Amino acid sequence: MSISIFLALVGVAVFLLIQGLAVPAFGDQARARRKLKRRLAQIETELGGQSTASLMREKYLRELSPLQRELESLPMMEALARMIEQAGGGLLAHQVVVVSALLGVAGAVAGAVLLHTALAMLVGAGICIALPFLKLRFDRNRRMSKLEEQLPDAVDVIRRALRAGHPFSAALKLVAEDLEQPIAKEFELTFGDLNYGNDVRRAMLGLLDRVPSVTMMSFVTAVLLQRETGGNLAEILEQISKVVRGRFKFFRKVRTLSAEGRMSAWVLALVPLVLFAAISMTQPNYLPTLVHDELGRKLVVGAVVLGLIGTLWIRKLLRIEV
Repeated sequence: MSISIFLALVGVAVFLLIQGLAVPAFGDQARARRKLKRRLAQIETELGGQSTASLMREKYLRELSPLQRELESLPMMEALARMIEQAGGGLLAHQVVVVSALLGVAGAVAGAVLLHTALAMLVGAGICIALPFLKLRFDRNRRMSKLEEQLPDAVDVIRRALRAGHPFSAALKLVAEDLEQPIAKEFELTFGDLNYGNDVRRAMLGLLDRVPSVTMMSFVTAVLLQRETGGNLAEILEQISKVVRGRFKFFRKVRTLSAEGRMSAWVLALVPLVLFAAISMTQPNYLPTLVHDELGRKLVVGAVVLGLIGTLWIRKLLRIEV
């Protein structure tokens, strides 16, 4: 029984790792985010002065108590706070770390009580520690996807407001008032930046810093270029809206054509776990024999490694760069 529970914990850990390596959501590729981050840093260097992200960070820290400010100033907390903000907020960075640590202790205690081995404690603690961060990543990906889906409607609202004679800042306020969350909040923050005296360039770069996606970059770039070179912003935004909608249409077509490959990735991740559960129920004495034998343990490790390699291979084939 203890061997079965241990293998179940290992299977859950492998499954969570596979899902963390799954095909990234549209507009949320790590490579695109890194390029945007480098480009934003270059722009801020060219502009001189403190970056928009740093100013937002300082304001964020000033609103905390002294103890919370010290905890939030620890290494890696800034990146975690950025992820929480992109996921929709709710907790402070140090609170997520505390929750993760408590879950890790609970997982370690559960492993010790059930299996009485150090390895079981490590596996249980690792799974529980990862859960809050996996939940944050899932919420961030879902929110970023929702923001990108809402962006064409936001562009259309701004375009109609500009043609009706409203200034650009008032058009941003209309987006915040007329559209639903989460895009309403982002444009409300951008309108607040402009309303409190920040220039358009820094306000738009702040929007791009909060929503680091290729789609948002196209909108911000169009606005900034129009500010520098002139032209009819309403017509530019109309073309941006068409391009973004065409991009989504193309992406959905690619998703349909690649559905078989993505299903293969799910099967690759789930079949070993399903077979393990089925064999455990039908032949309870079969798996302990496999695990207790030295060759059997090597076969299990090899199967896990080959499963991860197969998932990474499928992810590479299905990576969508649009």
